[in-house]
Amino acid sequence: MIQVDLAIEAEGWPPEADILALAATAFAHACDEADIEPSFVVSLLLTNDAAVRDLNREWRGQDKPTNVLSFPGSDMPGPDGVVFLGDIALARETIAREAAGDGKTFTDHLTHLMVHGLLHLAGYDHEDDAEAEEMEALETRILARLAIADPYAVEHG
Repeated sequence: MIQVDLAIEAEGWPPEADILALAATAFAHACDEADIEPSFVVSLLLTNDAAVRDLNREWRGQDKPTNVLSFPGSDMPGPDGVVFLGDIALARETIAREAAGDGKTFTDHLTHLMVHGLLHLAGYDHEDDAEAEEMEALETRILARLAIADPYAVEHG
């Protein structure tokens, strides 16, 4: 069972029930597609650019906000047999700005970033071209299952 521990620490996010339903669906499809055992706890922090900027500066040495940050937990099960996969922090203003700039809905972009964050917690990365191609292809397949367009497609106009 996938458990989402949700903390909403900023204004402007959709209602908690909507976020939990979105996360449950996105994470379930990610587990199916990426062959991740769906027995874990993940912490989801919905906050603002200022808080994510602080986290990004403290943990990554980058003094700027970003859309999503992931902090892996432990691979070892806890006393209840469930693994704490880690933390995902999301910045509302950056997500809204990116979605508007790319002509996407806020919800679709948020879903993509939840999936992206979960894949990082499961060990996927995009440090080099090969890793990036693998992770992007996986994200695209997961999002297709959710009826969300390929976020990496280059549009020709």
